[in-house]
Amino acid sequence: MSKEGVRQFLEALARANPAPRTELNYADPFTLIVAVVLSAQATDVSVNRATATLFREAASPAAMLALGEDGVARHIRAIGLWQSKARHVIGLSRALLERHGGVVPSDRAALEALPGVGRKTANVVLNVAFGEATMAVDTHIFRLGNRTGIAPGKTPLAVEEALLRRVPPALLRDAHHWLILHGRYVCKARRPECWRCVAAAWCGYRDKAPAPDAATG
Repeated sequence: MSKEGVRQFLEALARANPAPRTELNYADPFTLIVAVVLSAQATDVSVNRATATLFREAASPAAMLALGEDGVARHIRAIGLWQSKARHVIGLSRALLERHGGVVPSDRAALEALPGVGRKTANVVLNVAFGEATMAVDTHIFRLGNRTGIAPGKTPLAVEEALLRRVPPALLRDAHHWLILHGRYVCKARRPECWRCVAAAWCGYRDKAPAPDAATG
């Protein structure tokens, strides 16, 4: 896909969803970073269900640390990898108190030094909490980048770097929301719903799926 195609693809998504936002529920940078850590290999719906009770009991690093691993685990057992995630949430809460006065830093290196926080999580926090034009590449964006031709790459980092090069600066801040939501609800993994894709005209995917009625004659 050409850079002009990338622009038109994203502008089509923007027209359909002019104010995209994360589907994770949060109140501030701390609850956001906890929700994003919990969302690894889990749906936003399951995370929101867990954090609805977790954040009522502990919505600050100090309260989370006081709750402890077992207390966090009580709320998140329905989420995949809950044991390691409970450790990460307590570890990052402790690190925030010890290193940053309980405040989530707006610096990538400081974020990635927190337990359970990798590049993707840092990108989400920098974008959503601090308004930076970052690109958080999850499985949806990785699939979309390669399937559509918007940013092919063999690794998430390669797709991220390609998107940062190819997405127009004016669209970059919201681009990862548009792409994640499009991958989640339209350009799905098993069967992309190409017949209702607002950006299909610029998509390089060769095997576009017809509407169900057309497929069955």
